[in-house]
Amino acid sequence: MANLGFVGLGVMGGRMAKRFMDHGHAVTGYNRTKSKAEWLIEKGMQWANSPREVAETTDIIFSMVTNTRAVQAITQGPDGILAGLSAGKLYIDMTTMSPEYSRTLAAQVAERGAQMLDCPVSGSVVTLEEGKLTAMVGGEKETFERALPVLKDIGPKITHVGRNGLAVAMKVATNLSLAVQMLAFSEGVLLAEKSGIDRATAVDVLTHSVIASPMVGYRGPFVLGHPDEAWFDCNMMQKDMMLALEMGRELEVPLPTAAVTNEYLTAARGMGLDHYDFAILFDVLARMAGIDEERLRR
Repeated sequence: MANLGFVGLGVMGGRMAKRFMDHGHAVTGYNRTKSKAEWLIEKGMQWANSPREVAETTDIIFSMVTNTRAVQAITQGPDGILAGLSAGKLYIDMTTMSPEYSRTLAAQVAERGAQMLDCPVSGSVVTLEEGKLTAMVGGEKETFERALPVLKDIGPKITHVGRNGLAVAMKVATNLSLAVQMLAFSEGVLLAEKSGIDRATAVDVLTHSVIASPMVGYRGPFVLGHPDEAWFDCNMMQKDMMLALEMGRELEVPLPTAAVTNEYLTAARGMGLDHYDFAILFDVLARMAGIDEERLRR
């Protein structure tokens, strides 16, 4: 069993730390807001007072935070992860962030005599709790092999995609499709509903049809009612869409559906719906279609 550290204990990070604990690993954790980690402390997680302390007291350090700026906040400075790294330690960041900054960070980690992998995951709270997450990993092959036994505790499909930064690029390429699929699914539901078909019936048919990707299967029902806590809110999704559009410009890859969907996320924010899961795209379209005003006001 490994001595693991985890920085960033939010919706996904906290459940991931819990999964590692369930597999017998010792976990030391830090979160900017300690109250959000109390449930993990009650289950046996050791608390650290800074990201540096996590890195100093563990062998393999994970982090999962919101964006590039948040990664900078937990890694840099006298209390950051970098300050606590030493030779032989392994740092695995699971944040969807700028591939360029991920590579810069990997070089800084190497200067400390440690190794780094970028390892974003694909899936949801449901797939995480079921142990069905997939992960993509960027970094040296030997480092990947060292981390693989631990990574398999979060899911069965762990793929090495190449050098540092490429796993983050792969995750951005994956995530842009999530929002695009949700928008297209919402169009189908609303078209069926305004034709006279009950919404729940339309959702049932579509989520059991040929278009039912795993994402549609577990997020499609959100158009009937959102979870109390957003799995992945509009702000987080738009962050990923902006990363995708930036990469598209740099690599000269047109991303027309991503660009259009991104504007609907902006509309959701303008309507004050950004704290909802990005499946709220349905409500944005519903308002434009002249229906569902009552649900939007709740």
